[in-house]
Amino acid sequence: MIRIGLRDARAHLRRFVMSIIAIALGVAFVVGSFCFREMLNSQVDDMMASNSDADVYVRGATEQANEDDEDSLFSSGPAYNQISPDLVSTIKDVPGVAEAGVTYSYTGAVLVKKDGAAVATVGAPTIVVGVGEDAPWRAATLTEGQWPTNDDEIVLHSGAQESSGLTVGDTTKLVLPDGPREVKVVGLFDTTSSQAGAIIVGVSPALAKKLYLDTTHSADVYYIGVYGNTTTPLDEQAQQQLADRINEVLPASADATAVTGDSMREENAKSTQEMLGFIQPLILIFALIALFVGSFIIANTFTMIVRESMRGYALLRSVGASPAQVFLTVIIQAIVLGVIGSAIGVLLGWGMLELIGWGMGQAGMPLSGSAAPTLRDVVVGVIVGIVVSVLGAAIPARTAATAPPIQAMNETVNPEKPVRLRGWLGGAMVVIGGMLWWLSYAIATAEHGNATPLAWVNDLGAEWPLGIGAALVVIGVIVLGPALVGPAGKVLGWIPEHVFPVTGKLATRNIARAKRRTANTAAALFVGLAIVSCLGVIASSVKTSVHGLVDDMLQSDYIVMPAASGSGLTDEVVKAVEDTDGVGQSATVTMMLGVKIDGKDALPVTTQQDLFTELAPPSDMQGDAPAAFAKGEAVVGEHVMEDRDWKLGQELEFTARNVVVDEEATAAAQKAYQQQVEAKAMTLQGEAQSLMLAGDAAGAQAKAEEAQQVVEDAKNVDPSTLVKTKEVTETAKVRIGSIVGDSVYNDYVFVNGEVADSISESTMRMTTLLYVKAAPGADVATLGERLDDAVKPFYTVAVLDRDEFKSTLSTMVNSVLSILYALLALSIVIAIFGIVNTLALNVSERTREIGLLRAIGTSRAQVRGMLAIEAVILSVFGTLLGIVVGVGAGVVIRAVYSSSGMTDLTIPWGQLGWFLVLSIVVGLVASVSPASRALRQPVLDAVSSE
Repeated sequence: MIRIGLRDARAHLRRFVMSIIAIALGVAFVVGSFCFREMLNSQVDDMMASNSDADVYVRGATEQANEDDEDSLFSSGPAYNQISPDLVSTIKDVPGVAEAGVTYSYTGAVLVKKDGAAVATVGAPTIVVGVGEDAPWRAATLTEGQWPTNDDEIVLHSGAQESSGLTVGDTTKLVLPDGPREVKVVGLFDTTSSQAGAIIVGVSPALAKKLYLDTTHSADVYYIGVYGNTTTPLDEQAQQQLADRINEVLPASADATAVTGDSMREENAKSTQEMLGFIQPLILIFALIALFVGSFIIANTFTMIVRESMRGYALLRSVGASPAQVFLTVIIQAIVLGVIGSAIGVLLGWGMLELIGWGMGQAGMPLSGSAAPTLRDVVVGVIVGIVVSVLGAAIPARTAATAPPIQAMNETVNPEKPVRLRGWLGGAMVVIGGMLWWLSYAIATAEHGNATPLAWVNDLGAEWPLGIGAALVVIGVIVLGPALVGPAGKVLGWIPEHVFPVTGKLATRNIARAKRRTANTAAALFVGLAIVSCLGVIASSVKTSVHGLVDDMLQSDYIVMPAASGSGLTDEVVKAVEDTDGVGQSATVTMMLGVKIDGKDALPVTTQQDLFTELAPPSDMQGDAPAAFAKGEAVVGEHVMEDRDWKLGQELEFTARNVVVDEEATAAAQKAYQQQVEAKAMTLQGEAQSLMLAGDAAGAQAKAEEAQQVVEDAKNVDPSTLVKTKEVTETAKVRIGSIVGDSVYNDYVFVNGEVADSISESTMRMTTLLYVKAAPGADVATLGERLDDAVKPFYTVAVLDRDEFKSTLSTMVNSVLSILYALLALSIVIAIFGIVNTLALNVSERTREIGLLRAIGTSRAQVRGMLAIEAVILSVFGTLLGIVVGVGAGVVIRAVYSSSGMTDLTIPWGQLGWFLVLSIVVGLVASVSPASRALRQPVLDAVSSE
């Protein structure tokens, strides 16, 4: 029976092609998801080995508690207390230490290209790192020029050099927190691994340290890197031995410990890999959709093969083959199909990743990790392909095994089963799912959440009925599908029947012959179109809500915002804008970093009174927001209120950890340094006098000069290195004076400048937006030109008018959805193969009928038209089901998440109309191959084929 199954598989290989393609695409996504995760992990491992290349790291010994870990989407790994950089001198005295020090860095700078524009990156940061002869970085190799020696010199990593077009000797600008700085490129360097598109700029260690101190306001650091050898890495055992020796000399008061470089790199890599872990489930979701859609094609393929081979199976049963043996022959073919499709899918997934890697490299984010699938990836892909193939073939195999031999010989096997019971079951599921959607919508839109008399139902929220309802509706439509085929065929076939009386009627009758098969094929298209339509409603609603917010609420003429992600507007930028001629009212939106409210992280924001009165006056509020803000009370967004279960009038406790200068410790450090310098100078002078008395005038002179140099070096020491800081916790009680439901305010807690100053330091704030309104009588267009001129010297500031601001927000939505649309297109492509497969099956089953039609005078064009109409009806049927369900899901989702900014419902009728047009085109294209096959067979052969 195995040989018979293999022979049948070889005989029907052409029939398998479309199913093989469907399996290959699904397996490609499964394998691709695992390979992409491994490629990212490999990239992270390489980067950690390159960027954290010390043999030993000295870090804090006490792990810091993070109250928000359980509420965080991404884990950032364990954090430890900071340590004093003064430990470097102690560490350097340990036997086996070749070099030790702190590598200071700063993220948020902007490099200006050779053409004067800022270097833009796709998500990757620009990092300034202190490098030089005395700041070892073993993985970095100077390829041209020299290391920077002063604050006006930089070296560029190869990726930064390629992105900027700069080379050694060029002069450019580096935008730092204190503004643009004119710098000269004095060298180029490379690292042992790719930096994934990050722009790495090397500066002098002194400048890097200053940037660190200015931005963190603390002299303490997180790590001290230790090298046992500046050229060759130590092995694991040698690292541990060196770490043990360092731990022996670290004072207990330092609260520090030494760990091996390998353990530090593994810990950091694991943390980063966990942050990237969401990518694999996302890809797997689309893999499951592809495999789910592909299973319909496999089922139809085997239905076709079983139909063509039924007489052969009947003969096998007649000569003694058991039902299990016949079942096995079909399953053997499914296994062959799964193996071939999986093998192609593995190669396709590999090639897809190589293409993604190349594309990301072209976009400025090169991936150096290996894209090659591992043995585990190949095994998982093959197993998935075989399992899906066997499941898809199971029902046709059962049909072949259980059909009575005599009935199979007479070709009366596999009559169309009644669909009434299935229709009632599917209809009930759809109704229950729809009721759950209604409940979800009611809970989301009810005032005060009282949608039902049952408090416990209201308390569960709107999300659970949304999810369960969606599952029931989708499955219910698939179950109900066969019962809808007859009525849908009559409705959708009305126009073709009247335009093409003969071929139209034949097509609609043919559609109704195989209701289950037609519904299964339409279901493949239904799934993809439902998701796409749902996303379309959500995207349109988001963009309409954003546009409505800008048009109806924001009264500002311009919005000034950072052009570089992750950065803010400096005080100099704000002042330059506010001093521009023609500016009337303005207000900043400034985040207060490190502030907790009632012990939990929040988004406290400070702004000016003009935001509430002139620039974005709230319309949906409890209490008087402008008056409350002026009195120093908090104005809280409605979304935050619901999330935290706060009430109007409630008192909130704001807590901020501020790093301030410890005057006493700083004075002590300065005094200790002065005493150290004096002691060293006096020691050298004493040695000079001893040498002079011994008659060594030259030696005495050298010692005297050395003593003088110590004094001179002390005069030039950076004062910031002697500044000691301490952490001071500030608290303030602030009453909730108003609740605002408008989207501008919905997710934030606003306090005025006086309250903000009492809580946090100005250095712990970041301005993200600046709203500007023209003064009465000022020309708005002229003001825009002046604002562009005012921010031009800062390079990284964008001035947007209202239309540009709306376009920017819409672009952000489109860029996210375009990726999802591209992935979902896979399921639609597979669905097209399903339509072709179903038509081919219909043609195969109607070989004699088509031959008779041609024999009585039906033209070739009429046969093509009949099959084209069938394909179009089938495509439109699946598309309409998908659009109806997708739009319904989108409407409910919009209501559930209205508090997140989707205030307006918009259904993209134009886009949905194009989906219908596309479905017609898909049907016409899908009908070409089956029609050509039907017409290739001679009429007499077709008539006598049975």
